[in-house]
Amino acid sequence: MDVLRRLARRRASVLGLLVLALVAAVGCAAWLLYPADPFDMAGAPLLAPGEEAEFPLGTDNLGRDLAAAVVHGARVSLLVGLAAAAGALLIGTLVGALAGFHGGWVDDALMRLTELFQTIPPFLFAIVLVSLFAPSVGVIVAALAVVSWPPIARLARAEVLALRQREFVLGCITLGMSDVRILATQILPNAAPPLIVTGTITVASAILAEAGLSFLGLGDPNVMSWGTMIGSGRDLIRSAPWISIVPGIAIVITVLALNLVGEGLNDALNPRLRSHTG
Repeated sequence: MDVLRRLARRRASVLGLLVLALVAAVGCAAWLLYPADPFDMAGAPLLAPGEEAEFPLGTDNLGRDLAAAVVHGARVSLLVGLAAAAGALLIGTLVGALAGFHGGWVDDALMRLTELFQTIPPFLFAIVLVSLFAPSVGVIVAALAVVSWPPIARLARAEVLALRQREFVLGCITLGMSDVRILATQILPNAAPPLIVTGTITVASAILAEAGLSFLGLGDPNVMSWGTMIGSGRDLIRSAPWISIVPGIAIVITVLALNLVGEGLNDALNPRLRSHTG
């Protein structure tokens, strides 16, 4: 409750939460708002936004309704971002927790593995991974999770190292509790706040990365996402810029909302940091 009260004091973070709730609600209700397939031709091609009341955001070169595409794309883009962030958090937290808790050769081996992944530019690595397989939502999610976990692993390791020497953890070790139980019930719950904040940033990064992959033609051609919309409009960026601008605005708004929520969570979950920097 204290966390929620501190979060509620930040108007920008509350605004971000409201925007994210609206985007999620629109995405969940996509088939109610626009029951037709967003890939279907709905009107004349290349209608500019506002040119016809039936198509407030215009149409693309195939006559597809951009408003319907944005609504359906919200669900896919959010799912990609959330799933990729969840995968990265799972891998990074597991690697970082094991490295920080056990130390020694386990720490050295896992951190060398982490450094190996960090030497490869993440977006280029994602391009390679997606290119090796047929582009699909599952492949994109897996690729983004694989390239996003190293920073989370380092953060988790640092938190576990700090908590490993706390008295309540040493007491659990003295009582003979298993390593898995200590990590699951004592250390990771106390290390969760900074990982949660990092998770919101990872969601935003994954949405941007998916848009970048789709712009390069590596998106899933069978689903409508904001990235797919941007990619379909790249050849008409001069003659019909709204095809890419409309989903681009949706991405900017969503990513900004995620960043605002992340900042609010950082202050709410770390009140001491806020008092020192505020």
